Amino acid sequence: MGGLTAGATGLRATARIVATPEGLPVLEGEGPLALRRTRAKGPWHRVTVIGAMSAPLGGDRIALEAEARAGARLAVDSAAATIALPGRGGEQAHYDVRLTVGEGAELRWLPEQLISAHGSDLRMRTRIDLAAGARLVFREEQVLGRHGEAPGTLTSRLTVYRAGRPLLDQELAFGPGAPGGWDGGAVLGGHRAAGQLLVVEPEFADRLAEPRMLGEHAVLTPLAGPAFLVTALAPDARLLRRTLDEALATAPRDMATAQRNTSYRLSVR
Repeated sequence: MGGLTAGATGLRATARIVATPEGLPVLEGEGPLALRRTRAKGPWHRVTVIGAMSAPLGGDRIALEAEARAGARLAVDSAAATIALPGRGGEQAHYDVRLTVGEGAELRWLPEQLISAHGSDLRMRTRIDLAAGARLVFREEQVLGRHGEAPGTLTSRLTVYRAGRPLLDQELAFGPGAPGGWDGGAVLGGHRAAGQLLVVEPEFADRLAEPRMLGEHAVLTPLAGPAFLVTALAPDARLLRRTLDEALATAPRDMATAQRNTSYRLSVR
């Protein structure tokens, strides 16, 4: 891992988390990404990401790596929303997230929203590598513009591999730099908050979720593997969060898994 650097084109910083069943042997914040151990119950380790400075700005390249090694249970959240802001010269910013979940390990990735402020241009890439027996709850939410302002440009790509095979690969693009039609009826339909919830459970191999609508602007889609994806739109961040929380609590799944997911989510808040 390279050290923190700053130059004419922006900041370079990488933060890293490693969890084992015994603890957090690696917890290295850097630059705008400060990491703090926070309280969790039972066998879980919980880390909260705290923004130590404004980022990502145009020209920044920041990265966050998290690994839950075999048998570990790791929950990662954030203290506040991340705001993508414009730089002085209109450069594009980059934010890379790399998640690795080992055999028998479980990761809950539940950060606050990413807000694309007017004039910003952010490219976000998330790659997730799962062992065959890994469990995952992954949430991401994008809010296009702060209150009353037009959005910046946001491109987000999510790729997920399970046991070395592709499970999900998708890219979303919003804002003035995105291809035409991003705000039309076939994509956002005038909404300003978009999000998704990915749940991977080995038990789903024997009990696939049924595709269905979750209200007027959300859909649950089973994937070609023991997983489902919920995609949702909303007029604002509050309603988007409510939709995704309800999906996590009520989506069809093994009953024991549902009880574990819901009780943990409530216990750490």
